[in-house]
Amino acid sequence: MLADDHTLLRVSLGSILGETEGFELIGSLPTGHDAVAAARELRPDVLVIDIDMPGQDAFQSARAVLEVSPGTRVLFLTAFTSDHDVQNALRAGARGYVVKSEPPSTVVDAIRTVASGRLWFSPDLEARIEFRDDGPHLRGHDDGLFADLTPREFETLRYLARGMAKREIASIMGVSVKTIEKHTTNLMAKLDVHDRVQLARLAISEGLARA
Repeated sequence: MLADDHTLLRVSLGSILGETEGFELIGSLPTGHDAVAAARELRPDVLVIDIDMPGQDAFQSARAVLEVSPGTRVLFLTAFTSDHDVQNALRAGARGYVVKSEPPSTVVDAIRTVASGRLWFSPDLEARIEFRDDGPHLRGHDDGLFADLTPREFETLRYLARGMAKREIASIMGVSVKTIEKHTTNLMAKLDVHDRVQLARLAISEGLARA
């Protein structure tokens, strides 16, 4: 199953997989939220998902897919390779991470590898990852500025960086506006900023604005 908001990528990769022995494309979705709903019904062997999609945070979507379909293996296919993105993907349960600059044949190999139960990472990323008994971890990564943030606070920060209103964020995350206000207050305290504008500027400067 593919989840990417770019139709051209979904169609192109879907066509390649459809012509490759051993693959069956059972879902092609434009958002992470749609992928979760489809995974609940279709139970894909592999979910290939982008990071930069509108709506629900892709890492939250990946975790939700694994909740409704524990047997699914998650492979991120994205243009973003920051430590923060890679670390969040690993924490979300990713079994692989492929950059979009890789040739189509490499993407197919990555999907096949992940489907077989093994791990696959693009070479430049693999050099930054250490493989332990409890799974892959980013070497020496402590989250830096965002070390004290909870996953939901960090997700809120991403949406604030995109300029979204609190009501819109609450709708996407499936919580109340009051909860988003609490997350925002916690973010300002933890990051030592004094208003929402400064908070959004900080998030943008750290590369969290995706859309």
